[in-house]
Amino acid sequence: QVQLVESGGGLVQAGGSLTLSCAATGRIFSINAMGWYRQAPGKQRELVATMSGGGSRNYGDFVKGRFTISRDNAKNTVYLQMNSLKPEDTAVYYCNLRDFVNNAWGQGTQVTVSS
Repeated sequence: QVQLVESGGGLVQAGGSLTLSCAATGRIFSINAMGWYRQAPGKQRELVATMSGGGSRNYGDFVKGRFTISRDNAKNTVYLQMNSLKPEDTAVYYCNLRDFVNNAWGQGTQVTVSS
């Protein structure tokens, strides 16, 4: 059973930066994709950024060059560097991992950006 542990969320002023981390443990097979989604109150969960097993990256349109996803394969850990944060980035950020048998989600970490 795959488990994901997220960290790095918190409160930051507009224009600031945060880095999120997600460490995967358990019976992990060949990773299809690993990355981040977010959900704000009253809105659907949306793509933030993912990285495929081959290293290709996929970003949500709202990122506009502000966020960068990276991965440490030896640690099965994915990171999200977020710069130039805006109040509309406020949401719960969820880590996700998909391999040939799993579709695992973390419990989420709150990111709050103040005006």
